[in-house]
Amino acid sequence: MDGMTRAGRLAALVLTVALGACQGPLGGSPEGVPVALESIDGAPAPIRTALVDELTSAATDRKVDLVGASAQARYRVRGYLSTSTEDGETKVAYVWDVFDAQKRRAKRLAGSSPAPASSISALDKAALAKLAQASMDEIAEFLTASKSESGPDAQATSEAPIQTAEVSGDEPPVAMQ
Repeated sequence: MDGMTRAGRLAALVLTVALGACQGPLGGSPEGVPVALESIDGAPAPIRTALVDELTSAATDRKVDLVGASAQARYRVRGYLSTSTEDGETKVAYVWDVFDAQKRRAKRLAGSSPAPASSISALDKAALAKLAQASMDEIAEFLTASKSESGPDAQATSEAPIQTAEVSGDEPPVAMQ
């Protein structure tokens, strides 16, 4: 009976450790990579505010650490919205430019979806929620990929300043990547 108790305890311990591993942040999660939402152009203030609320909710659902524009962040995001009507169907298009800490564009994410309104100012909560979810899916996917690619060496490389080549004469310096 004592052997059964030890085996049971061992099984419970293994199960507890396995379940605990599932709860923690994994390499496949965007968690722990702060992202600052800097701006959204192309929409009036009430729509921008409502979209920020929807983006915040979508970020929380996807474990994306969305922070304010003035906070320290590994990435900064700027968004652009527009609508277009073609063959009687209105679409809202979005572009998200993701910049790294050195203000270099790391990724451009773009997409569009049918809109129930003919202009951005008439978009309803459901349309904004759909736009926010699609946008945050793409941002989370990018963050997950960038997090898994970055180890101690990759992060040091990405934070290194751009070096310029020395030149002679009147030639301007050339940035080396």
